[in-house]
Amino acid sequence: MALSAAEVASDDEKQWQQADMIIASIAPTQFPARDFLITHYGAKAASSFDNTSAIKAAIAACHAAGGGRVVVPLGRFETGAIHLRSNVNLHLQQNAVLSFYTDANHYLPYVMTRWEGVELMGLSPLIYAFEQENIAVTGEGILEGNGSNSQWWPWKGNWERRSWDYDASVDQVLTRAPLFEMAERGTPVSDRVFAQNFLRPPFIQPYGCKRVLIDGVTIRNSPFWLINPVLSEDVVVRNVNFISYGPNSDGCNPESCNRVLIENCLFDTGDDCIALKSGRNNDGRRLATPVQNVVIQDCVMRAGHGGVVLGSEISGGARNIFARRCRMSSPNLARGIRIKTNSVRGGLIENIYIRDIEIGEVRDAIVINFFYEEGDAGQFMPQVKNLHISNLQVHKAQRAFVLRGFERAPINGVSLHNVHFKQTESLGILENVAQLDQLDLTLNGQELKL
Repeated sequence: MALSAAEVASDDEKQWQQADMIIASIAPTQFPARDFLITHYGAKAASSFDNTSAIKAAIAACHAAGGGRVVVPLGRFETGAIHLRSNVNLHLQQNAVLSFYTDANHYLPYVMTRWEGVELMGLSPLIYAFEQENIAVTGEGILEGNGSNSQWWPWKGNWERRSWDYDASVDQVLTRAPLFEMAERGTPVSDRVFAQNFLRPPFIQPYGCKRVLIDGVTIRNSPFWLINPVLSEDVVVRNVNFISYGPNSDGCNPESCNRVLIENCLFDTGDDCIALKSGRNNDGRRLATPVQNVVIQDCVMRAGHGGVVLGSEISGGARNIFARRCRMSSPNLARGIRIKTNSVRGGLIENIYIRDIEIGEVRDAIVINFFYEEGDAGQFMPQVKNLHISNLQVHKAQRAFVLRGFERAPINGVSLHNVHFKQTESLGILENVAQLDQLDLTLNGQELKL
């Protein structure tokens, strides 16, 4: 029996208490009040001066002293890979710029990393931490990745939206295809090593870390995904500006992480603004670690393939995800709320609560697509359970819905309460949708029953 509006509101409030409990449960970072200025270790804000060793020395000294801030002062400092260590807060003062080299040799030796949901020994992320605890990147400065149509981005290959001259000798498919084959065969990660690696590194990747804070910085022109915590716990991303329009410029992609807060951020990206992930295919099922207990709140999304997204590398599943009080709008925003998977990836996606979202302009407002990429070509049925969307206002959209389930695995367990599409060209696509609870749903001012 359908619930009344009052019963729905009461139940909704109970569920959202979980979001507040998740936030309260996140263990915070704490750093001693001592600073290690990188210029005291030889760093120079000078063109063509490599500051990699100076920054490494400052981090080592900070870590050895029991922690504190490694401070980047005003100026533009060129550097290669930065590896954080426990109890170190990399702090960029106002008008400080860390400008990262685009020569892949600056990101050697290889490190344990994850690329599109598959583990390998690959190029170091620009800022990386492996199994460290109590780490941060903070301040009002700029992290400049220098991705462009001539650097990093052409490795994407013969992409349909490319704006660079195609060079087959550096196409990521040369590494991506054999890596994915290795993962399906179960090749040990230590053996997933390539003499020539054309997989662009993510910008910031804490891997297997605990208590992580990224606060205040602006991240620009990333080679690949911008912030990508992997298998980490107690992660807070707040007040960050994500500005990157390159291929795969996803903003914040927590993978297989537990207890995550993303708040007060601005996303203006070339791919998904926020995408929650948990591994691809066999590799995701091998680790079997969902992304869980995530709260997204008070963010602004502009350009991007999707605003709040789950997938597509979601084989380990997702649960207890909350998103509230976000605003999305751009002629270049393709989708508002998006779930993407298929029967090769599978994944149980459950207990997803989204409310108080305002979408100004978007192509497709709500998308659940089981036919992403490979489509229905495997034996791992995707499942969506307990997806609740309430208090959603969409001002302008081409399509209200793109809901595409399988005949053998239809979409169900979705509820829409107080959802209004004000200026919408089309209802959209509904294929193999078995259950859709709805209360106070309108399209262009008219009551809608699906």
